[in-house]
Amino acid sequence: MLVNGIANQQLQSNDRGLSYGDGLFETIQVQNNEPLLWQAHLKRMRLGAQRLGITFDDLTVQAFKDDFKVLNSDCMGSGVLKLTLTRGVGKRGYKAEPDTKATRISMFSAMPDMSKQQADGISVVLCNTQLARQPQLAGLKHLNRLEQVLARNEWDDPKITEGIVCDTDNNVIEGCMSNLFWVKKGTVYTPDLSFSGVDGVIRNTVIKICTEQLASPVKIANFKLPDLLASDEVFVCNSLFNILPVIEIKSAEHSTKSQELSIGLTTKKLQALVQQFY
Repeated sequence: MLVNGIANQQLQSNDRGLSYGDGLFETIQVQNNEPLLWQAHLKRMRLGAQRLGITFDDLTVQAFKDDFKVLNSDCMGSGVLKLTLTRGVGKRGYKAEPDTKATRISMFSAMPDMSKQQADGISVVLCNTQLARQPQLAGLKHLNRLEQVLARNEWDDPKITEGIVCDTDNNVIEGCMSNLFWVKKGTVYTPDLSFSGVDGVIRNTVIKICTEQLASPVKIANFKLPDLLASDEVFVCNSLFNILPVIEIKSAEHSTKSQELSIGLTTKKLQALVQQFY
């Protein structure tokens, strides 16, 4: 791990990222020494930093690039690159000092093997935890992940890979660690993220591929759980496991109720096209 370019496993206790979740992060897949969709990830971090008022300039981008070169030289060329940017070390209290210097953290770890799940599909559970509606934070990959922590702790069954969460208006939004899509009669659906959820890099890639290569309409709007449950195909996606087909949706009381699905043609096509996109 590098903290501001220096090998370090520690963070100052008064760093605002630790104290208040005051910061952003990106999780990037690395293949053959290449961080995939690098520009898209850095663009999202830059936009998030602008919204939060954290310094993010060309020097920051170059510093993250230099961090990757150092970390990648000690690895096998493939893995997970996590970039974190906090507002930096500050005084106690929520008010941020204008001259606070941002903290840059870069980490490299092994890539989880999700090939079986990509091929065979996964089971998901409908979570009870709901996401707050907050347009100022919607879309951002910010450091406050307590809602996701609560949702993820709702199940212990190793056969369940992901949990689906709704917002406080009961709109279905996303997975704990992924974005959500479904297909009904040839139309691809994905929830609107204007008020909550993470605007995923792979989500935007899937939308682009659907529009430009599959000529499939993509409908982005507010949807309820019955819309999801009436679908022909369901899949989730993120920057590490790309696309995982959903073959079973369990209720919050998942020991008794479930809905089975098949891996559809659209999902299979998108899995292949995302790999080609890289």
